[in-house]
Amino acid sequence: MATSFRLLGRNWNDTLAQLVASVKTELLVSSPYVTQEGVDLVTENLSPGTRSEARLRFLTDLSPLNICQGSTDPRALQSITEAVSNVHISHLPRLHAKVYVADSDRAIVTSGNLTNAGLLLNYEYGLEITDHTLVEAIQQDIAAYSGLGAAILPQRLAAYCQIVDRVRATYRRQQATVVKSVRQAFNEAFRLAEDELIRLRLAGGALHTVFAKTILYLLQCHGPLSTIQLHPMIEAIHPDLCDNSVDRIIDGKRFGKRWKHAVRTAQQQLKKHGLVRLVGDRWMIAK
Repeated sequence: MATSFRLLGRNWNDTLAQLVASVKTELLVSSPYVTQEGVDLVTENLSPGTRSEARLRFLTDLSPLNICQGSTDPRALQSITEAVSNVHISHLPRLHAKVYVADSDRAIVTSGNLTNAGLLLNYEYGLEITDHTLVEAIQQDIAAYSGLGAAILPQRLAAYCQIVDRVRATYRRQQATVVKSVRQAFNEAFRLAEDELIRLRLAGGALHTVFAKTILYLLQCHGPLSTIQLHPMIEAIHPDLCDNSVDRIIDGKRFGKRWKHAVRTAQQQLKKHGLVRLVGDRWMIAK
């Protein structure tokens, strides 16, 4: 008997795209944070017929602080009301559930918001569920959350967008006018904290040791990959360790980015220990 559950890790956006594309009558979304990239995934995967005939129920948190910090973009929600004919948006403060339901057939319960970071960058985890009884229960629970929230009609959403545009502009001006000495002190303290975190990250070994674990993880998840394919994946996972402003310098000559040399060292160490092999230009797990 086919399983009714599937585990979802990083880069679960393809599964969400498939769920959205399967919608026939209703898509239910609960996501505290929403940005244009997330909304685009929804609108691009809904068929033209579904956009005009199906219902989209959207539950989110439109609190001003979320908007000022860039976590949520109400104009992204406004764009979906223009792309989909039948949209119902509800605002529920302190919403934390991230749930996506297609009809009563499929549901994703995950840690990932409908944002670029949630879909592509963060370490998220969740389940895709196809058990009809359980999907219906999830659908009813999220619908009950929606009932606790405030319905946001399109014209009220448009008015709110104008208000929060002013709030965001004022917030940015406030940030820009912080006393220079205070800003410099903050930047220095922030950099010290970042440096200390990197020290903690590398306490277990050299930089190439961290990259070696990452290479094994990526090859296990994605199969054979070239070095050119590995570089952006490693950089996305370890942005703090992949400093593109730092070159490897030998006898006064520059030899490319230092972190990429650490990737090469990691590859060679893994190969030496029989954990990976190179076939053509692709690295793969050694069998």
